[in-house]
Amino acid sequence: MTRIVAIANQKGGVGKTTTAINVASSVAAAEKRALVVDMDPQANLTSGLGIDPSQLSGTIYQGLVEGLPAEALIRDTELVTLKVIPSERNLTGAEIELVDQPRREFRLREFLEPVASAYDFIFIDCPPSLGLLTLNALVAADSVLIPLQCEFFALAGVSELLSTVSRVRASFNPKLEIEGIVFTMVDERTNLTTQVMEDVRQNFPGIVYRSIIPRNVRLAEAPSFGKPILLYDVRSRGAEAYLSLTKEILGNEAQGAR
Repeated sequence: MTRIVAIANQKGGVGKTTTAINVASSVAAAEKRALVVDMDPQANLTSGLGIDPSQLSGTIYQGLVEGLPAEALIRDTELVTLKVIPSERNLTGAEIELVDQPRREFRLREFLEPVASAYDFIFIDCPPSLGLLTLNALVAADSVLIPLQCEFFALAGVSELLSTVSRVRASFNPKLEIEGIVFTMVDERTNLTTQVMEDVRQNFPGIVYRSIIPRNVRLAEAPSFGKPILLYDVRSRGAEAYLSLTKEILGNEAQGAR
C-alpha cells in the first residue's frame, strides 16, 4: 500500500528539500518504488535531482491548475526506482489561481490518485509556508515528516506546525499522522544544539528520530551537481545519516507504527 509523506516546515533553510531528495533517494536505493513531488515554486528539489526547471514543458503547476494528468508529468532520475514530478516558478501563482476553485484543498490528492498505486512511497516537498500549496500536501498525505534545525525558535515552530496538522486533521484529512521529527544541520559542538535537542525530545516524546543529520560539506555540495548524496559521495557523513534515517522510516513502516 502506498505511503504518502509530506515533508514540511513553515520555516525556510532547515534542510527540508535536502531531506526530501535524500530520503526519497535512499528509499529508492532500498529497492522501493518512490515518487517525489516538488510543491515548492523555488524548484530546488527539481534542480537538485538534475532537472533544469526552465527547460520543462510540464510541471506540477500544469497538473494542479490546468488539469494535466500526473502520468504526463512524471520524469525519470538517475535512480531507476525514483521518479519526480517537477516544479517551476509559475507555481507561485497557483495560490491565487486556485483560491476560488471548488475543492481547492483536494487538488493534489485527486491529482495523485491515478498514479499512487504504482509506488511504495510518495514524498511531497512543501514550500516554506503554511499556505494553500502546503495545505494541499497535508490533505493528500498520510503523514508529515518535520525537518528541524536546532535553533532558538525551534520549539515554537514545531508547535505551530503541529497545530496546523491538528486543524487539517479535523477539517480535511482525519488519517493524517506525524511521521516524525528529524534534527537537521546539526553541530553537536554547541550548547544550544544540545539544549534544543533535549527540549524537543522532552516536549514531543515518541516522535523524534534517533538519527540526526549533521552539517556536512559534501551534503551541501550535492544539489549543485544535481545529485542526491548517495550518488555524489556515498561515504560521506551526510549519506550515512540519511541512510540511517531511512532505515528508521522503513522499520517503523514495517512495524505499522511511528
